[in-house]
Amino acid sequence: MTTPTVSATGLSLSYGGTRALDDVALRLSAGVTGLLGPNGAGKTTLLRVLATAVPADRGAFTVLGHDPADAAGRQSVRRALGYLPQTPGFHPDFTAFEFVDYVAILKERTDRGARHREVRRVLDQVGLADARGKRIKKLSGGMRQRVALAAALVGDPGFVVLDEPTVGLDPEQRMRFRELIAQAGEGRTVLLSTHQTEDVAMLCHRVLVMAGGRVRFDGTPADLTDRAAGRVWSSAERDPGARAGWRTGTGTFRNLGDPPPGADLLPPTLEDGYLLTLDEADTAVTA
Repeated sequence: MTTPTVSATGLSLSYGGTRALDDVALRLSAGVTGLLGPNGAGKTTLLRVLATAVPADRGAFTVLGHDPADAAGRQSVRRALGYLPQTPGFHPDFTAFEFVDYVAILKERTDRGARHREVRRVLDQVGLADARGKRIKKLSGGMRQRVALAAALVGDPGFVVLDEPTVGLDPEQRMRFRELIAQAGEGRTVLLSTHQTEDVAMLCHRVLVMAGGRVRFDGTPADLTDRAAGRVWSSAERDPGARAGWRTGTGTFRNLGDPPPGADLLPPTLEDGYLLTLDEADTAVTA
């Protein structure tokens, strides 16, 4: 069996009286894994724990065999990690080159010549060869996200963590960024947190769904879609027995849940399976 890039057991973390992570276990290997969940599900907290930005209250994990339980282990994890947080924290007067170079310095790349070659390499990789000298404040949102991705890829890390990287991008920018994420997932492990089910459907070989600080689903996108098989139907009016329903562009309603006899069943989507998984998680909490 292939040794996983990331292995975690029993990760738990509370903020005051709120349990942000509740006994999370996971194993991640090469490729792009999508992390779906509503606001407050614990996605960003999990990413921050795996990126060693905050410690868990309980549990343990390793990244490429390194254990962050002590200072030396944390430093080894950070050297093997590329992290694109939800808010990268750009200095607006930095140029694209200066920002990525600053991150490379933080990653302890002390040889100036070699470091600058690496900065040029990752900027070229994300399609910003001609924008190296432009100031961050002059770049579009999509270009800023590419700068942040370049910074995450400095040093060719084996584990890359991306927190909502396509938020705020227009459809064309999102498409181009998806191409970059797919390339980043070739030969390394990428954990992609997103609210966009389309990102998961197009990019990910595996998907995790979180709700209430726990992993509620772990499988392939096809498996998640199949959870809604036979549970999606069309009607002229919203079905009061549906767990969710909305009017579509054709004027009919798309309903999710347990269909009535003779219902006009529809092919399920990844989003359908995701919504039903969240609904079942809510039901389990309130039962």
